Amino acid sequence: MERERDSIFHRIDWITVLLYLALGIMGWFAICGASYSYIETDLMEFLSPAVRTGKQAMWMGVSMLIGAVLLCVDKRVYKDWAYIVYVFFILLGILTIFIAKDIKGSHSWISIGSFSLQPAEFMKFATTLALAAFMNKRGFDIKNKADFIKSVVIFLLPMVVIVGQRETGSALVYLAFSIVLYREGMTGILLLMALSAVVLFVVGIRYEAVMFETLPLSVGHYAVLVLVQIFSLAMIKFWCKHDKTFLTLLAVNFVGTLAAYWTAVYLISFNIILFQYLLIAFNIVYMLFAARVRKEIGNIWVALYVVGALAFYSSCDYVMHNVLLEHQRVRIEVLLGLKEELSGAGYNVHQSKIAIGSGGITGKGFLNGTQTKLKYVPEQDTDFIFCTIGEEQGFVGSTAVIVIFAAFILRLIGLAERQNDRFGRVYGYSLASIFFFHFSINVGMVLGIMPVIGIPLPFFSYGGSSFLGFSILLFSFLRIDADRNVRV
Repeated sequence: MERERDSIFHRIDWITVLLYLALGIMGWFAICGASYSYIETDLMEFLSPAVRTGKQAMWMGVSMLIGAVLLCVDKRVYKDWAYIVYVFFILLGILTIFIAKDIKGSHSWISIGSFSLQPAEFMKFATTLALAAFMNKRGFDIKNKADFIKSVVIFLLPMVVIVGQRETGSALVYLAFSIVLYREGMTGILLLMALSAVVLFVVGIRYEAVMFETLPLSVGHYAVLVLVQIFSLAMIKFWCKHDKTFLTLLAVNFVGTLAAYWTAVYLISFNIILFQYLLIAFNIVYMLFAARVRKEIGNIWVALYVVGALAFYSSCDYVMHNVLLEHQRVRIEVLLGLKEELSGAGYNVHQSKIAIGSGGITGKGFLNGTQTKLKYVPEQDTDFIFCTIGEEQGFVGSTAVIVIFAAFILRLIGLAERQNDRFGRVYGYSLASIFFFHFSINVGMVLGIMPVIGIPLPFFSYGGSSFLGFSILLFSFLRIDADRNVRV
């Protein structure tokens, strides 16, 4: 009896498995809805290996079979082979750049007979293993600069390789690993800096051409300078905890900004942007003074942040017009409302919104969607699969999918927290972060609130590599969780 309880069958977390099966089955029906044609498709063809639904069903079966095999692998094997697996997939990713065929500008697919595999989907598993193994080493400390830099390099390297394959969207997924670093003790100031970079880019680009009604000045430029001041003051207050410096600079910046704006509008017109630069220069000098006299060393890092933020903003225009590819730039302009191109970059999002909106509360019913059946939405069974759910199942069905995904991700976080070593915890949080990133970005881009970067919705978007890659990630963690020493 005791031996039966110690078997993998009893130790596996079946709640997670059931959520996985629910998502997979719902995803397959969504692909059926997206692929079905009133004229061309016979209902009996859904399981045919010649059509996408049949291929997806086959990959689902293969994934579950491989998942069952992974459940038989001892946890020590994952630890011992982590770096070997990582190096193998990095080299495979580099090789892919040179041997893969050009598919819509991307060199990321390797053809094996009648099948094609995308190594980038499996590099997530390799990176998760390597990061967990490295952070599990004895003496690891995320606050140690060497350990921190090596941790970042582990997930930046596959990003570089995937960018070389011209799969920018897939590369951005690896930023999800920053959440893991934060969980393991990375200072939140780095996340604040990343958030500020996004805000400065969006505000600067979106409102650069917008002018004040009363002053011949750019709203975007002025807003960015004020935001830099706000972010730097927040760092002094909540990170450095230097109250005296914070209160002094808050008073000077608040009074100075209001006085300058009021004077320029109602008394004498002058360049208030130049005045904001003078205020920022005063902030830097004062922070360095406080660091020197009052030994507030943290102010030096905040001063460097201010300089870096201004340099970053100055480079945004150059990056937009000289670094980003044409379709990437257009997608950002459409997202920010700078350009309305319903026949080009904005067409997919526009049509997906129509499809979701037409579903109403309860939807049109399975296989009864018109926008998707008539192929108005491009990539409707891959990147834009969520619009099929919205049209056929309506608000109720879409909400159900979101709730199940949320429950799935929260369950993974719960499993990660109950691990008795850092290897399992880091692996679990990496897994949850990857699923969260994919889910939030994919649904966001279908709804038009995120840029269209072309990443799949886990277990829903058509694709064997995607389904298999996510399954390998998940079942490996389930085995790691089953081998923990602490029972809950």
